[in-house]
Amino acid sequence: MITDIFSPPLLEAGTGQKNPVQTYPGSFWHSLYLFNISRIIITSGLVILAWSFQYSTLGSHDTALFFYTASLYLLLSCLFTLLIRWRKPNFIWQLILQVCADVVFICIMSYASGGLEGGLGILLMISLAGGGLISKGRLALFFASVATIGILLQEIYAFLYIGSYTAQFTHAALLSMGYFAVAWLAHKLASRAIASEKLAYERGIDLANMAQVNQLIIQDLQEGILVVDKNGSIRQSNSYAEKLIDLDFQPDYFKPCNLGVYVPELASRLTSWRNNADVTFDLLRLPRNNTLVRTRFVSIQNDPHASVIIYLEDTSRIQSQIQQLKLAALGRLTANIAHEIRNPLSSISHAAELLEEDEQYAGKSSCSDNGSNRRLLRIIHDNTQRLNRIVQDVLQLNRRDTVKSEKIDTAEFIRHFVGDFCLTEKIESTVFRFEIANQKPACTINVDRNHFHQILWNLCSNAWRHCRQQTGSITIGLLRCSHSNSIYLDIKDDGTGVPAHQIKQLFEPFFTTASNGTGLGLYIARELCEANNASLEYIEYGNSGFFRMTCKDISSHV
Repeated sequence: MITDIFSPPLLEAGTGQKNPVQTYPGSFWHSLYLFNISRIIITSGLVILAWSFQYSTLGSHDTALFFYTASLYLLLSCLFTLLIRWRKPNFIWQLILQVCADVVFICIMSYASGGLEGGLGILLMISLAGGGLISKGRLALFFASVATIGILLQEIYAFLYIGSYTAQFTHAALLSMGYFAVAWLAHKLASRAIASEKLAYERGIDLANMAQVNQLIIQDLQEGILVVDKNGSIRQSNSYAEKLIDLDFQPDYFKPCNLGVYVPELASRLTSWRNNADVTFDLLRLPRNNTLVRTRFVSIQNDPHASVIIYLEDTSRIQSQIQQLKLAALGRLTANIAHEIRNPLSSISHAAELLEEDEQYAGKSSCSDNGSNRRLLRIIHDNTQRLNRIVQDVLQLNRRDTVKSEKIDTAEFIRHFVGDFCLTEKIESTVFRFEIANQKPACTINVDRNHFHQILWNLCSNAWRHCRQQTGSITIGLLRCSHSNSIYLDIKDDGTGVPAHQIKQLFEPFFTTASNGTGLGLYIARELCEANNASLEYIEYGNSGFFRMTCKDISSHV
């Protein structure tokens, strides 16, 4: 309502010219309504007092005139109530009519009560004070002048037509001075009220601008922010947090949503932090979009059990920046490796071919020489193949930043892949056992087809090396988790599993337990998973373990 006080006059429709009649906000009309209600209450009180109290001086000179005037005054006040509701005529004219009516009727009732001795002249001060404050001091002196003229005319008329009446001109003069004093005071108070309202209006604009700037900054932050109350309800959030936790709507104070419903893992951490503010947490993987975040809790009122601000820092963004720097360096490194290693490789391979040709032409001149040459040839061949695999694996790392995602039916893709893998590696297809249910709809993921093929190849090759290589030694399981909107792809083997002290090193580059391995297979598989917004981890299960690839399920969007 404060903004309306200082708003300019409205423009006439279609003309663009200012409307000469200034509009007033609802607060002005409400004040005028209360002013009129107070008039009705005071007049009713005077009538009741004059009717029931026999020692009252009200109406002492002319009782009938007093009651007729008071009744007409009440009817006119009721009419003013309707005019205020209709807002016709405009605000200023209604205020002038009401104050002038107060002067006229109070002067008549004062005359009917024997003049100023009845004491009704003091009531005009209430009317002047109310009128001056409601009009913001603009008409206060005008109202005081009208009241002064009215009280003097009443006193003169009483002096002329009441035979035994003694004129109270001194009393009238003092009342007139009081009227102007009240008017001046109302004017000053109204001026201060206007200044305060204007200052509050300006401060309100500043606060609104500041709040808007803060909201824009919060919304633009590359960090999720959630405000959670003591009951676990989300009271406020920014767009980045809503994206991280997959929030369906914008929460507010009156329509909060429960944190435990959307992210029960985060709600559990919040409960732990409330019980112990010094507790430290590892990175949290959000199940809805498979994002790793770092959580931080800050109490608003230095009380862990009050409202809390939760900061969600998406580590994938930081890892992506690190990965870009790593890829830039790795690109130069792989180019150098490919150049420096492949040239010697071609020479070694050519020398091995020459040795084979020499062996064919030499015949059987010496058994010992043939055995020695054959052993050297095998060593050369094995090492050249190993160097070539290292080069291929290192070059494979450059594929991480070239993702061409497409929708893939996971079960169908795995069945075709297993056929190709068994054919290439010359192993029986019975080695693989499937735990893929006929789920409706089909498990569909969004990945790069070549990356997905490479991930499965690396994992199955690793499983084949470490399993018993019997029927059903390798199990491929496909499971849909509806709670986290994810698809789990599990690759298990019947081997002994990974020793506990080596689990942390599994995905480190060049770490291997095989004599002829490069140590890049699992590292490349995890890097390709990260590039496709998936994750790869080793799950300990009993005395063994298995690898699990977690992808986002897009079956419902297909």
